[in-house]
Amino acid sequence: MDVRDQLKIIKRGASEIISEEELIARLEWSKKTGKPLKVKAGFDPTAPDIHLGHTVLLRKLKAFQDLGHTVYFLIGDFTGRIGDPSGVSEIRKPLSREEVLRNAKTYKEQIFKILSPKKTRIVFNSRWYDRMKFQDVIALSGKYTVARMLERDDFSKRFKENRPISILEFLYPLIQGYDSVVLGADVELGGTDQKFNLLVGRELQREYGQMPQIVITMPLLEGTDGVNKMSKSLGNYIGINEASRDMFGKVMSISDELMRRYYELLTEEDLEKAKALHPKEAKLRLAAVLVCYYHGQRAAEAARKEFDSVFKDKNVPCNIPVKRISIDADSLPLINLLDHGVDLLYTNNTKNELRRLIQQGALKVDGRKVESVNFELKSGAEYVLQVAKRSFVKVVISRKQ
Repeated sequence: MDVRDQLKIIKRGASEIISEEELIARLEWSKKTGKPLKVKAGFDPTAPDIHLGHTVLLRKLKAFQDLGHTVYFLIGDFTGRIGDPSGVSEIRKPLSREEVLRNAKTYKEQIFKILSPKKTRIVFNSRWYDRMKFQDVIALSGKYTVARMLERDDFSKRFKENRPISILEFLYPLIQGYDSVVLGADVELGGTDQKFNLLVGRELQREYGQMPQIVITMPLLEGTDGVNKMSKSLGNYIGINEASRDMFGKVMSISDELMRRYYELLTEEDLEKAKALHPKEAKLRLAAVLVCYYHGQRAAEAARKEFDSVFKDKNVPCNIPVKRISIDADSLPLINLLDHGVDLLYTNNTKNELRRLIQQGALKVDGRKVESVNFELKSGAEYVLQVAKRSFVKVVISRKQ
């Protein structure tokens, strides 16, 4: 493919390229020599599940693979045991080696829903860091200055506020940057919150006599609330391993503005054609495309059919989860279902969150809105509970003997 056409694909959705001229030169070199570029992205396995926020980088890596380049999917099993302060005001809690390896295993199982196994090199940075001696760490530390470190926004702010910054936190950007030296990366991808660390990689490559990598930053994807970065802890995420009907329903719940952003960052769809669609039809297509990516065409068609059945025909979806509980009373306050392990919510399963949804009229029992937080369920009966538009569960309540 012509270099300009490659560049158009690479630039889609990107926040910044440092620098575009260098990227063009490197692409021209690759085309001339027939040698693929080494494209790197690092992932600290801090959580076992990949959600759509993670796939922003993964899909850009796939774009490079489709253009003939080689992807290095770096699992930071060493750096995950340190904690990355990027974009936060305090160090992230380090993980144990067992936690890191367990999460890394699930990463490897999930990424090939997007990436090509034949064009992906999975590497663990413990491979070289576990062999480093302290004198090697001292030598690496001598490649960068404290003044340069304090150019990082979160470090600078904490320094001015006289709040502590550990030497360990200074080492993290050096460690991430040295990964690029070891791999000889031509390009490194990362979120906008990783820009400083990616630029450190460029400087360290110069120090070690290598061509500096091109840095490409990608936006941090907002979650279903349309405000905060997609995060499992905030409950605004869409996991790629979620049931197809759940994924479809969550996508349908996002705003029209966020829908357009999802099209650009999460799909390869023609953006002009998507803009020409009616917003509702565009959202239905987006939901179907995303479900198809991770569950297949048949699952996407079934999810669309079930969505239409539930929201157009007002039917209860098929195969809703059933929870059977026993109580030692004649009735049970609905708010106490959470104490019996009934998973009602897509977000935080807390009584405060459930109260809030009841007050907003977002919870129904057998198709009727619950008007009071004191609503009670009788023993010896079964109920279909619905939260918002897409979460259903059947609860069967029996009396303890």
